[in-house]
Amino acid sequence: MRVFVTGASGWIGSAVVPELIGAGHEVVGLARSDASAAALDTAGAQVRRGTLDDLDTLRDAATASDGVIHLAFKHDIAFAGRFDDAVTADRRAIEALGEALAGSGRPLVIASGTLGLAPGRLATEQDGLDPAQPGEANPRQATAQMTVSLASRDVRPSIVRLPPTVHGDGDKGFIATLVDIARAKGVSGHIGDGSNRWPAVHRSDAAHLFRLALEQAPAGSVLHATAEEGIPTRAIAEVIGRHLDLPVTSVPPQDADEHFGWLSPFLAIDGPASSTQTREQLNWHPTGPGLLEDLEKGHYFQTP
Repeated sequence: MRVFVTGASGWIGSAVVPELIGAGHEVVGLARSDASAAALDTAGAQVRRGTLDDLDTLRDAATASDGVIHLAFKHDIAFAGRFDDAVTADRRAIEALGEALAGSGRPLVIASGTLGLAPGRLATEQDGLDPAQPGEANPRQATAQMTVSLASRDVRPSIVRLPPTVHGDGDKGFIATLVDIARAKGVSGHIGDGSNRWPAVHRSDAAHLFRLALEQAPAGSVLHATAEEGIPTRAIAEVIGRHLDLPVTSVPPQDADEHFGWLSPFLAIDGPASSTQTREQLNWHPTGPGLLEDLEKGHYFQTP
């Protein structure tokens, strides 16, 4: 297949591209910078210059493809306080991609998230699908619901929900941020008793699931890329503390914002998520290291 990938040079995309090429697919990646274009060229992908705001470019690239994997998201403006603007741009991009694929039966796979689906209980692939309840905790759920509805226009859409932690060597996300905070504060902290749980997946396993979704997922599929249902944040803090030789401490909920900054509301959520249905549906069997095992390897604690 000729596959158009947005976000192809990002943390997930840079694993998805070789996964696709290794399976015999031809990849065209969206690149908004010279550095991204060079990375894609090195990886063996073709380059299409543009951004998420270039809707005509997205339509043209999707029209010329046999399928699309949409991974790009404006994380830079989302974490700068403009999350709604990032969500709006994402929705417009997906609408443009869906318009190009309409009537073709071709696949459109998008990334979404598990965090906030069902706080306090084990979330499944069936959660977050009610159009009447898009979910205030995760506004991207509404975009995912819109994507699923593209099946009525003869598109084969599927949603891959990623856990808050997609880990691996080179990760600069939530876990790397926790390590940086521990260094800065002189303690490795968790909120309250640290019993709230984060699901996780190794980047290689997430990439494999995106390929399976592209190749096999029935129209309207919702998939969970969770290799581990939920790891107590206290256990994460303990490994970080041991590697940095720092004490592990409980941060009272009322002090969490001051201690953890923007990460605080994410760290406070108890959001375990199952992938039982995904594994059965697509025969997905994660093989990468678990989060705590990956932390023990030490690469999260290397300093420049």
